[in-house]
Amino acid sequence: MDKINFSGKSDIGLKRNNNEDVFVVKSDLDFCLVADGMGGAAAGEVASHIFAETALEIFLNSRGRSEKQNLEQVQKTFRFANKRILDHVKENPHHEGMGCTAELMAFTHKEFVLGHMGDSRTYRLRNGQLKQLTQDHSLVQEQIDQGLISPAEARNHPLRNIILRAVGINESPALDVIRGKALSGDLFLLCSDGLTDMVDDFLIREVVSSIGTLSQKVEKLIELANAAGGKDNITIVLLEVT
Repeated sequence: MDKINFSGKSDIGLKRNNNEDVFVVKSDLDFCLVADGMGGAAAGEVASHIFAETALEIFLNSRGRSEKQNLEQVQKTFRFANKRILDHVKENPHHEGMGCTAELMAFTHKEFVLGHMGDSRTYRLRNGQLKQLTQDHSLVQEQIDQGLISPAEARNHPLRNIILRAVGINESPALDVIRGKALSGDLFLLCSDGLTDMVDDFLIREVVSSIGTLSQKVEKLIELANAAGGKDNITIVLLEVT
């Protein structure tokens, strides 16, 4: 397949005392992820790290995966991480309610598999057009889908932080799996809601389609989120098919 270049960074933002986000970029294994912990009292941080460690364990030594293996390993990561977080809570009841949202993207040949759960997001820039590949698993997104509120109203809605699906919250959460072609020139953005709650999609498109390195674009997006208030941790992975 074509070469994939990756860049990622996590920033604590301006309001939080700790960073519950985590990202992983493994260019040698053609996969990356963003996970956003939830649950407070440092428990969210534990959940997101359990997800990342599970992915690293499952994708280790998996070069030359078939498309079927790629799909199976994405699904297995979510399944195993979900069980490990639930098991952790059983042993540490004071961490009740912890979990994480997650984006996990893996490539093989010219295909990608994307696992998605929660309100972190994945976008694709192709031919100058930015498309959100994922659908938020949140109460406000459900209300948008039902025509009860507008996307603009959702941005400042008092219930915007209510997540309907996450890793580690119940025994068998439904996983969204998105599959597609990775074309030369495609740019993918995985991010926590610390970016998308602060920065509009049109500004995101402006940055990712601008001239510059991937790391410069990552830095610019974090700068914009902090300039808008930096109310949450901000985590971004950018990857480009070249």
